[in-house]
Parts: sequence; C-alpha cells; structure tokens
Amino acid sequence: MTTSPASSSLGDRLFPLQVRHVITREDWIMRLMLAIATLFLLTGVVLPLVPMIQRSFQDAEGNWVGWANYARYLTTPSLLVSFTNTISVAIASTLLSVILGFLYAYALTRTAMRGKGIFRILGTLPLFIPPLAHAIGLIYLFGNKGLFTTGFFGLLPPFDIGLYGPVGITLGEALYCFPQAVVILATALSLTDARLYEAADVMRTPPLRTFLTVTLPSVKYGLMSAIFVCFTLAFTDFGVPKVVGGNFNVLATDIYKQVIGQQNFSMGATISVFLLLPTVLAFILDRIVQRRQTAMVSAKSVPYQPKPKPALDWLMFAICGAIACFVLLVFAAIVLASIVKVWPYNFEPTLRHYNFNAVGGGGYAAYWNSIRMSLYTAIFGTAAVFAIAYLVEKGKGLKGLRLANYFLATIPLALPGLVLGLAYVFFFNNPTWNIGGLLLRNPLNWLYGTMAILVLCNVIHFFTVCFLTATTALKQIDPEFESVSASMRVPFYKTFWRVTLPLCVPAILDIGIYFFVNAMVTISAIVFLYPPTLPLAAVAIVNMDDAGDIAPAAAMSTLIVVTSIGVRLLYWFLTRGLQTRTQAWRSQAR
Repeated sequence: MTTSPASSSLGDRLFPLQVRHVITREDWIMRLMLAIATLFLLTGVVLPLVPMIQRSFQDAEGNWVGWANYARYLTTPSLLVSFTNTISVAIASTLLSVILGFLYAYALTRTAMRGKGIFRILGTLPLFIPPLAHAIGLIYLFGNKGLFTTGFFGLLPPFDIGLYGPVGITLGEALYCFPQAVVILATALSLTDARLYEAADVMRTPPLRTFLTVTLPSVKYGLMSAIFVCFTLAFTDFGVPKVVGGNFNVLATDIYKQVIGQQNFSMGATISVFLLLPTVLAFILDRIVQRRQTAMVSAKSVPYQPKPKPALDWLMFAICGAIACFVLLVFAAIVLASIVKVWPYNFEPTLRHYNFNAVGGGGYAAYWNSIRMSLYTAIFGTAAVFAIAYLVEKGKGLKGLRLANYFLATIPLALPGLVLGLAYVFFFNNPTWNIGGLLLRNPLNWLYGTMAILVLCNVIHFFTVCFLTATTALKQIDPEFESVSASMRVPFYKTFWRVTLPLCVPAILDIGIYFFVNAMVTISAIVFLYPPTLPLAAVAIVNMDDAGDIAPAAAMSTLIVVTSIGVRLLYWFLTRGLQTRTQAWRSQAR
C-alpha cells in the first residue's frame, strides 16, 4: 500500500520529526573539562571546609563533644570580647575607608582638579604593601618612639594617639581597605549619565540637592559593594592586629594564638566558624544587592565631563593631597627605617638591616621563595581561572553544571584567609578520610608541606576577583565568532587559541599581575601552611616582628613593595601599546 503525498504531509503535521542534537567528540571534550573544573573547585573550596567545621565539634583528642566548644567560647569572657572587638574595629575601619575612598574617587572622576594621574597612582600604593607593613609604618610614626609621638625631634609638641589597640587597628585597616574602596567607587562614579546633571542645572537645582538626589542614588550599589568588601577585609585581617593590637584581641589573632601558641586546633576551628559567619552574611547581602542593580548607563547616555569649579577643585585637591601624603608618609617611614642605624636616634644611612643572617625568618631564601610562589600562582592561577571562565561563558549544554561552577567560583570571596588556610591543614594533612565510619586513604596528603599547596591556597584565595575579570572580558567577545567557527567545523580549541585568547590578552595579564602581587603580600592564608623548609617573606615579617627585629622586618617589607611595584611597571611597559593592537586585531577579525 502506497501513501499519497497528501496523507504524507498530513502525517508530518500530526507527527513532526523530533530534531535531536548530536553530541560530538568536541562536546564530550568540553563536558569532560567542565567536570574536571567542578572537581577542582570542589576540592579547593568546599571540601576543605567540611573537616574544619567537623573539628569544631570535637575536643583536642578528636572525640565528639557536640556544641561544647561553642558553649565554652560564648561563656569565656576574654574570647567573647574578641568577637565584639572585631565587629567594632571592622565597622570603624569600614566607615573611615569608605568615606575617604568616596571623597578620593569623587575628586578623580567628578572634578577638574590637577594631578589626577599622580593621585591615581598614590591611591593604589597601599595595594603593594603587606598589611603588616602598614602597621610597622604606623609604629615608626605613632608608636612609643615614633616621630610624631616624640615631637619630631623637638620641632613639634609630642602627639600620642594611643596607637596600640583599637586606634592603631582602625588606622591600619583603613589604610589597607582604602584602595579597594577607591577602585570600586571610582568605577561607579565614572558611569553616571551626564544628562541627569544637565537637567539639574536647567532646573537650577542646588548643588547639595543634586548630590543627594542624583549622585548618591546613581552610585548606591557601588557604595554598598565598597562597604561589604571593606568590612570583610577589616573583619578578617590578621596582619595589622598582630602588630599594633596590643592587648586588644580580635578573632584573627585569637585563631593564631590557639593554633600556633596553644596547639588547640579544635578551638581554632571554632573561632574560625565565628570569623566565617559574618563574612558569609556580608557576601550574601552583597549578592542580593547586585542582583537588584539595574543599568544606570544606556546606549544614549552621555559621559560626564567635569567642568572647572575652582573652589571645589582646590578643596578636593587639598583632601586628596592630605590622604596621599599620609599614604606616602607611612611608606616612607617603612623605607627610611630600613636604611638608618637606630630609629629614631641615629639616622646615619646603613644597609645592615638588609643582612638577614643575624635575624630569624629565613632571610633572602624566604624572599626568593615568595617570588617563586607568586610566579607559580600567577601562571597556574591565570590558566585555571581563564579556562574555567571560558567553559562557563562559552560552553555548550550542561547549563546547571556551568551555573554550579559560577557559584563555586564566587565562594572564595567570602572565605577569610585564616579560615581557608586552617581548613587546608585539616583537609590535606589528614592521612585518612572518615566517610560514614569508613576510613579511606587521603590521595591528596602528599601535597601538604610542599610549594604546590601554597600555590593552590593562593589561587583559591584570590580566585573570585580574577574569575569575574575573565568572565567580563569573555562577555565582550561577540558570540558570532563561536557560531561561525562551529558552522565551518573549526574545533573550539582552535577558535579559543586563534580568536578568544588574543582578544583577552590584556585581561589575562591583569589577572596574572593580580595573582602575583597579592601572593607576595598575603600572610593570613599561608601562615598555617608553610613548612620550615619553605620560609616566605610575608611570614618572615611576622617572625621578625615577634622577635623584636622591627628594622629588618621593615627591610623585608621594602623588598616586597619594590618587587610588586616593579612587576606592575613591567606590566605597564608590556601593555603600553597592546590595547591599540588588540582593537586593530578585533576590527580585522570582524
């Protein structure tokens, strides 16, 4: 029996053919890579937290005690006071750094003051200084024998601010958080539509009302992000309270004392949970705020061009000048203390403090180890970040797994360095895993005590910012590149190598520099992980400070700062003409 054309077309309409996507070999390769990326993030971010939280419910011998450690913490006055102290100095540091950061960013983006280029450089200078070095610089200025405390050699009346305690911690943390606030707020302030201000001028709106009704609402999301970021940094920092905290205990120093001083890992894990909770809450609130953010700049927006206003310009110049001078003063104190004989009594130049053989900490071996670690972190971290960002943004299928990777990649932003480092101790140092009463051999135990675990910890610690940078760069690439390549049956890895990678070179270099600089100055994430055979420069500063060798600690801090700035200058030299060449290449590719 034959089927007529009419009945055949009727059958096609009633029972349409189901078009199925054929999974190619390339799809399987990309899915396998996505699975490996998921395993990497789970191993580096989530799984180490499990034994740390589990340890907080055990005693020193590993016996299960339930909530006893938490009850002990909450009923021990000295430990509970540390929590309130941490909250108070974090709030004070956040307010100070965000207010100063807003004024500084406003001057850079909304005024016609002179010297903006110099102020931009000086505003980011604290990024290259280890947090401990900030505190050391404050000691040389405002400590018991500081320049201002002693009256600047009798030229001024003595000025004692009571550095050791909440005042010193607040000043040090504000200095540490200030450049973060400037970067966030300058970006937010530079995106405002100039037409709003033109309308305000036409309506003769007073400047104060324009500021309250136009400027602040347009940057409220950036302002909230700056608050959350600065609070998290100040709440979790270890370096500044370690040096100038005195008898004013905070959570970060309590963890260090419990783990290093008393070898009480259970209480250290318990305090880590208390340190983790507020940062996770701040992270969740920040994500909620960012989801509510709407685009403030449309395709018809007009970039804001500040007009000269002499009174406002000179006022902002004075404010920025005062802030920049304070930053330079702290940095100059660190450098000067490292090249004079005895501060502040004998200022005869000398380089003896750069001879680390007479002090502990590892000396130049620690310095070179830090350079190696930072270089490995930059290389492997950049490769991991960009590969995972590419799989998330440009991958096909498995949408749920790609969203899971995006979520996992943002978690490290909420993990304090001390918590991450202690979690790695519990996870990688344990030779066996207890899973439901079944003991399994830990296949990752060999990483503990090696350079590899230090690099992995740094990569995860700074992963989120780099990941968001990579995804932003990838989103700017037209998806038609991948579509055309697929239609021409060009493998995705060739498109990645020939198109995607060249277009993203500036972002890739940015990520590498970010990894290198932060790995050089960080202390909290690696203070529990470094082995005696691998001393590190930032840890050496802690050890020298503990031993009272402040001048050698300032010398090591100077080496770190000079190295970080040198790498940044090398990056500027390499990318000076790269942006123009990339734009030309992009035009040719289109």
